[in-house]
Amino acid sequence: MTAYQVPAGIIEFYSATINESDRLSGPADGVLEMVRTQELLRRHLPAAPASVLDVGGGPGAHARWLSADGYRVHLVDPVQRHLAEAEDSGCSVELGDARELSAADGSYDVVLVLGPLYHLVDAADRRTALAEAYRVVRPGGLVAAAGINRYASLFEHTALAHLDRDSLQQGIAKILDTGSHDGKKGFTEAHFHTGAELDAEMREAGLTGTRVYGVEGPTWALLKATERHTGESLVGSRLFASALAAARMAEPYPELLAASSHLLAVGRK
Repeated sequence: MTAYQVPAGIIEFYSATINESDRLSGPADGVLEMVRTQELLRRHLPAAPASVLDVGGGPGAHARWLSADGYRVHLVDPVQRHLAEAEDSGCSVELGDARELSAADGSYDVVLVLGPLYHLVDAADRRTALAEAYRVVRPGGLVAAAGINRYASLFEHTALAHLDRDSLQQGIAKILDTGSHDGKKGFTEAHFHTGAELDAEMREAGLTGTRVYGVEGPTWALLKATERHTGESLVGSRLFASALAAARMAEPYPELLAASSHLLAVGRK
């Protein structure tokens, strides 16, 4: 039994407020995130059938394609609804917490931490989660961790024409200044990373050869806003193709990390 408690607001959000299984397969910006996450991870993953521990893997969005690629995937998540939805993804599932994994030391070739870090608002909890990932990955193995970009809210709410509201400006100003979201509107309590911060947390965990990628690139908010304002799906459109091309073109330039919605950090034990 884990000694850690996941805040009730997070469990409620993913159990009753949002269907996480739709987020990466429906809206164009979610599909962009999925496509880019897949292509970035595939550059670094060992060959199948390597073992993958998907920590905070939700309803199995990544477990599905990893299993289809031939990887042996075990998914850990604190939300019962997610485990039920992930059971048909080709992986095994377990109720658990990123801060206290049941896996043995050095037992996985790859550990993915693609959801937990932004829900761990206390830096000590993030350090613990990454230390656990480091513990259970084999020597030479890959750890990949995701964060929400600290500046994502600014780009998103500008594109959606929301920044005429003083109350929203105040909330986003706090995120820009501190990286903290209070969870009162639109999302759970969360921590938003800068690229340098995420890289430092990976290196502090003992990981080497670290690199941080901007996942969606600089035009994801334009894609999201256009789809929202027109009411038409942009998946497969020329605008989607342009946004994907922009993400790839921006990748070599660290100064453009701040323009992505999500960050993906990789490192090895």
